[in-house]
Amino acid sequence: MKFSLKTAHAIDPQSLADLPRGSGVYIFKGDGTLPLYIGKSVDIRSRVLAHLRAEDEVQMMSQTRRVDFIETAGEMGALLLEAHLIKVQNPLFNVRLRRSRQMCSLQIDDTQGFVVPQVVTGKDLGLGIVNGLYGLFSSAHGAREVLRQLADQHRLCLGLLGLEKMGARGCFGLQVKTCLGACVGQEDRHAHDQRLLSALADLKVHAWPFAGAIEVIEQQGDWVQYHRIHNWRYLGTRCSRGNAFSVNVPQAFDLDTYKILVKPIMMGSAQLQMLEAASP
Repeated sequence: MKFSLKTAHAIDPQSLADLPRGSGVYIFKGDGTLPLYIGKSVDIRSRVLAHLRAEDEVQMMSQTRRVDFIETAGEMGALLLEAHLIKVQNPLFNVRLRRSRQMCSLQIDDTQGFVVPQVVTGKDLGLGIVNGLYGLFSSAHGAREVLRQLADQHRLCLGLLGLEKMGARGCFGLQVKTCLGACVGQEDRHAHDQRLLSALADLKVHAWPFAGAIEVIEQQGDWVQYHRIHNWRYLGTRCSRGNAFSVNVPQAFDLDTYKILVKPIMMGSAQLQMLEAASP
């Protein structure tokens, strides 16, 4: 089979000829043992050929000697497997999903009767389990910057949000009329707090909505794959085909996995199978 490609390469032609037209993960291999690049697509063959034609990927393609692939029954399986393999194998040319990140979030403290956002990190998060978390950030600085932006947009008090110190005359925002005066009693504190909660609503991190583990089902003809999920953790995939992938994934919260799963699960667009509450 012949290919008309702009980018020069030394890739094994048979590995290109074998590429399927379905969903899955593709892996660029060079002379070494570690992969150069791992990607996913609903059409593996088309996506790999697009890489070969890309003028800005000449360096990567010049080092590639063959292309391996793992087929999946659907797009979600490809997304989950790609995110897992990149973090485990650390390919040279992958950047976006390369590292598992320690994340920060904003958690609401209302124990004193008022809404106060606090930055929580690491083991304090309880990601995927607890309610009341808003936003996922790579640093405490990033969390505070987003909170500051929301304060500017919704005329919230930076002092009450813990972002600046307040004097006897209230916060600095009150002086420049970006704060409505909740810090000095000119605005009802509960009205201020409700505006804060409304501003945070789009950043809500959903707690796991089920009693135990579930399986997300993807099917292509008579081929069925079951992706096991618990507390937004991807635990692996079982399959009706003997040669399909099945991985043992560390049970830690992963931002990329959460982003893959949250919309189809919460919006009800994914086909789900409930498991017993005691399942891992």
